[in-house]
Amino acid sequence: MITCISSKGQIVLPAEIRRQDAIEAGQEFDIERLERGEYKLVRRAPPLNQGLIEWMLNCPTKGYFVPVNSEPTATL
Repeated sequence: MITCISSKGQIVLPAEIRRQDAIEAGQEFDIERLERGEYKLVRRAPPLNQGLIEWMLNCPTKGYFVPVNSEPTATL
């Protein structure tokens, strides 16, 4: 695949690669210069809990997450 650098210095990843790897706008990457003309591009991992709230709210089993009665830790 071939891509080019824009006048703003941006590199465009071809649509096929974005689709295969589920790359979306706004995702961050680290780039490392290995040597002249050779570079390594690695997608940064999202925060571990990213999307957790949405996942829990979309739980198909309503009432699955219920409050648990417990004592405050200050009294222990």
